[in-house]
Amino acid sequence: MPMSVEEAQILRLYSHVFLLPQTAMTPKPAGPPDGGWGWVVAAAAFAVNGLSYGLLRSLGLVLPDLAEHFDRSAQDTAWVSALALAVQQAASPVGSALSTRWGARPVVMVGGVLTSLGFVFSAFARSQLHLYLGLGVFAGSGWALVFAPALGTLSRYFSRRRVLAVGLALTGNGASSLLLAPTLQLLLDTFGWRGALLLLGAITLHLTPCGALLRPLALPGDTPSPPRGPLAALGLDLFKRRAFLVFALGTALVGGGYFVPYVHLAPHALDRGLGGYGAALVVAVAAVGDAGARLVCGWLADQGWAPLPRLLMVFAALTGLGLLAVGLVPVVGSEEGWEGALLAAAGAYGLSAGSYAPLVFGVLPGLVGIGGVVQATGLVMMLMSLGGLLGPPLSGFLRDETGDFTASFLVCGSFILLGSFIYMGLPRALPSCRPASPPATPPPEMGELLPVPQVALLPSGGPHSSLDTTC
Repeated sequence: MPMSVEEAQILRLYSHVFLLPQTAMTPKPAGPPDGGWGWVVAAAAFAVNGLSYGLLRSLGLVLPDLAEHFDRSAQDTAWVSALALAVQQAASPVGSALSTRWGARPVVMVGGVLTSLGFVFSAFARSQLHLYLGLGVFAGSGWALVFAPALGTLSRYFSRRRVLAVGLALTGNGASSLLLAPTLQLLLDTFGWRGALLLLGAITLHLTPCGALLRPLALPGDTPSPPRGPLAALGLDLFKRRAFLVFALGTALVGGGYFVPYVHLAPHALDRGLGGYGAALVVAVAAVGDAGARLVCGWLADQGWAPLPRLLMVFAALTGLGLLAVGLVPVVGSEEGWEGALLAAAGAYGLSAGSYAPLVFGVLPGLVGIGGVVQATGLVMMLMSLGGLLGPPLSGFLRDETGDFTASFLVCGSFILLGSFIYMGLPRALPSCRPASPPATPPPEMGELLPVPQVALLPSGGPHSSLDTTC
């Protein structure tokens, strides 16, 4: 029986009101929810960080066994970790671009599978080249697909407590090192390096369910359509902004020394005669300081007592000084006091490096806006890869030439100090000439450190404070 005109109109109205897609019916939130499912995303990012950088930090315990088995130098075996770190960071913009196009959830899940396959492949390595391919290329590429999308998604869920949430996620690095360092040494003693890598392949497969927890979130600062073209998708237009360019240069220099302890802190302790479990204790102490500092610094940074660029500059300098202290341990004090001094220096380095980590990602929304934070995170990882590719092999070369890691840590600590000086060019990194209230700035979703129109200066002693003028 054919419908009447009135029935057709009613059916059309019903479908228009009740059968619209949910995305059209649900407006975008006014800003990041600052909680809710964001804490689940923080837990997933915590696990992702632990199974990427935490595992990389403990991987140095395997290098002596690899050098002995393949009869290679410390410099040659250092390229295994250095290549994994460099690929992970250099390919991070690709992970960010894929996440922007397809969403973080499928990209991270695929990255978890690829990382696991890299460890399984390396467990059956017959030459050093197989390790370069398995751990360096396959596992490194998998890590590139998981870290930047997970951390970028987390930044989108928080505004007022963003640095705390990032710091909480980044404690996965220290917590994982604390657990994996002694566990990996036990696996090496029990199953050898092949069995240890095979079991690590099973552990890293847990990155896949972590990716499934990354629920997408639409925000007002998002672009209506994905970026067109490879350059726009990678976010390379961000380098046109002066503040981000200064940040990029400083971060690249910091990366030249920041990851050296990830690879050579354990071998450095072994050179001091601490033994396998003594070296694992040194790594664990640095991990505890790192994890605790990330939480405390994240909470302090969110209080707004000091601008984030200023905190970034200060803690980068302290990280460089901590690395210098690790390198000076064999020089100062007697041989009997090396263990205590090295533990103290490793703890100091862990505290300063842990404080720096949440700031380097927490400052990004202020520099580029919330809409570009995922792409900016990938670019930061790529920039640090430039130093990460140079630092560990340079450290291994200096060790082969000098017989210990003293010169290695001194040179790489100098890279970090130089990067902290570059950070002085960031907005609000240096104190103003006179105390004043900051001018009105856009909300964090638009980038509170981006240039804004200036208002007229009021005379000194007037009813309102004048604008900051940098010294």
